[in-house]
Amino acid sequence: QVQLVESGGGLVQPGGSLRLSCAASKSIFSFNAMGWYRQAPGEERELVALIIGDVTNYANSVKGRFTISADNAKNTVYLQMNSLKPEDTAVYYCYGGRSADNYWGQGTQVTVSS
Repeated sequence: QVQLVESGGGLVQPGGSLRLSCAASKSIFSFNAMGWYRQAPGEERELVALIIGDVTNYANSVKGRFTISADNAKNTVYLQMNSLKPEDTAVYYCYGGRSADNYWGQGTQVTVSS
């Protein structure tokens, strides 16, 4: 069974930084793609960042501020978030695509507020 466990969320002031981690129960080499989505209250879930092999993609709203990376030895994917804005407030979900299946973590709350 595949599990994705997020950590690292919390409350941060505007302009601050957070790093989210997503630990996978399987080798991340076994995933076609891994990434991060977020969902704000009353909004649909949206893609934040995706990593496929060595290729990364970002939502326009986070380009230049967020960086996705992977540590294959630790089976962990990270999302480094800098220059955070109040509009980044959301529940952040780790995503893993493996064969024809999609897997999600339980979500971690990120709140950007003064």
